[in-house]
Amino acid sequence: MKAHVKMPAVFAVALTGILFGCSKQSDVSADENLLTPNTTMAAVAATCSAQGWASQNGGTTGGGTATATVVTTYAALKTAIQNSSVKMIQVNGTITIPAAGRISFQDQSGKTIYGSSGAKLVSADQTASGSGIIYMKRCNNIIIRNLIFEGAGAYDVDGNDNLTVDACNNVWVDHCEFRDGVDGNFDIKNVSDYITVSYCKFTYLKAPKPDGPGGSDDHRFANLIGSGDGATADRTHLNITFVRCWWAAGCKGRMPRVRFGKVHVVNNYFNSTASSNCVQAGFEANLLVEGNTFENVTKPIDLMSNNSTAVQSKNNVFTNVSGNTSGNGVNAFTPPYSFTILSAAAAKTAVTGSGGAGATLSGNSCTSF
Repeated sequence: MKAHVKMPAVFAVALTGILFGCSKQSDVSADENLLTPNTTMAAVAATCSAQGWASQNGGTTGGGTATATVVTTYAALKTAIQNSSVKMIQVNGTITIPAAGRISFQDQSGKTIYGSSGAKLVSADQTASGSGIIYMKRCNNIIIRNLIFEGAGAYDVDGNDNLTVDACNNVWVDHCEFRDGVDGNFDIKNVSDYITVSYCKFTYLKAPKPDGPGGSDDHRFANLIGSGDGATADRTHLNITFVRCWWAAGCKGRMPRVRFGKVHVVNNYFNSTASSNCVQAGFEANLLVEGNTFENVTKPIDLMSNNSTAVQSKNNVFTNVSGNTSGNGVNAFTPPYSFTILSAAAAKTAVTGSGGAGATLSGNSCTSF
């Protein structure tokens, strides 16, 4: 097991929650071809760090105080992401990912990608090899914030997710919205570790395409943690916090589906009437499901094959649900970090209110919880 480095708390307690850290920065004018700092851009005012699991192992600050490179086209976005010297990327407007244009983001550290108000990355490719928007591999200390990821719609062709995090450490995904991924919306796998997903919204707005060769006619699956029961290298990894997120209309399952990891599912809101299961406890999962609201869903906590390490249900609210609401009788891990945990009712208000889950910010600004 890796040593967990305790970080000082960087949060301000408010009536409804806490301050989760990020880089304060005003919006700047676009120059999609610029790949070096622009001296006319506003300077970053401060750097705050992530909370949850992403606060461990040295913390997660992304591009820190770097000046933003602004992009408005696919070509500029891909170049900026793949240029390791670019540490801060601002996405303006809607960028369409061309067929088979999924962007490979590999072997980098210390980078932030964020959207200005309404920024969106859109892929219409529903094929197995061409689907997906960003595939991040072997990266460390990365922040992705305030972006809408929109896929082509669920289709079981063993395709790609809107965002995949593969073998990465210290990643913070904050205030993003993930819609209509082909294989899923956002998956984390292959010894990835120290990850916080905060204030994100997961939804499926397009009808699933039936008759996929994978065998599922309804593949509206949100988040897969761990790629398979045989991926035993994931033991001691996949330490992830999902906090103040919203699994909303159209999600069928995997909210999330977890193997191996110590995953804290805290202060989230689940209300997809399309659900067949919500939190899914897979092989050797260690799950703390705490302070969440489940409304009008099926199987809020699915114990699946009963081969999880620990599944603990704590202080959750279940309204008009069917199926299991309990853990497996084994207490989960104790998180090595601390932040203010709201009541389930207060968390629902925070998630669904102004500035709540989704790409609801104006840019890369610190947010009060």
